[in-house]
Amino acid sequence: MLKIKTLFMFMLLLGFSGCVTSTNYYVLSIAPQPNTHYVNKNRSIGVKKVTIPDYLYKREIAVAKTSSQITLLRGAVWGEDLDAGLTQRVISFLQKKFQQPSVYAYPWDLDREPSVKVSMDITRFIAQGDKVYLDANWEAVHVRTHKRKAKLFSTVVTTGSDAASIVEAMNRAFGQLEEDLAKGIKGL
Repeated sequence: MLKIKTLFMFMLLLGFSGCVTSTNYYVLSIAPQPNTHYVNKNRSIGVKKVTIPDYLYKREIAVAKTSSQITLLRGAVWGEDLDAGLTQRVISFLQKKFQQPSVYAYPWDLDREPSVKVSMDITRFIAQGDKVYLDANWEAVHVRTHKRKAKLFSTVVTTGSDAASIVEAMNRAFGQLEEDLAKGIKGL
C-alpha cells in the first residue's frame, strides 16, 4: 500500500511539474533600435505611466473571439505587468530615438520639471482572427511654451494564431505607436 501511495504522489508531482514548465512567458518591454534618430534639443522628457485596458492586466494573453468576447490563451503568460513594461519600453525607445538619457518615468524625480511631458492611453490592444488591433491616444506638451501635440492612433498588424506570432505582431504595432509619438515630440 505504501508503494502505491508513493507511486501516486510521484506521478502527481511529475504531472504538476509538467504543467509549470509548459508555460511560455512573453514581454513587450524590449525597445527596438530606431532606424533614424532625432536631434537632441537638450530637453528632458517625462513619461507618465501608460494606461491599458483591464483585460491586459490578466497574466494570460487575451485574444478576441468576437467584438464582445475574449478568451485567454493557455500556456501563454505575460512575464511582466504590461502597464509598467510598456512605460519602460517607451522611455527606452525615446532615449534611443533622441540619443539622450534624459527621459524619465513619472513622477519625474528631477530637481526641475521636464521640458516635455508625455502621456499615452491604450484603449484597444488585442488579436482577433489574423490581425492585432492597437488603438491609443497620446499627448506631448512642451512645458515652457505650452505647445501641445495630441493624436488618436490606430493600426492593424497581420498575425498568426499562436501566442508567439501574436506577441510579435503586438511588438510591431507598438513600435509604430512609438515612432508616431517620437515624431510628435520632435515637432515641439
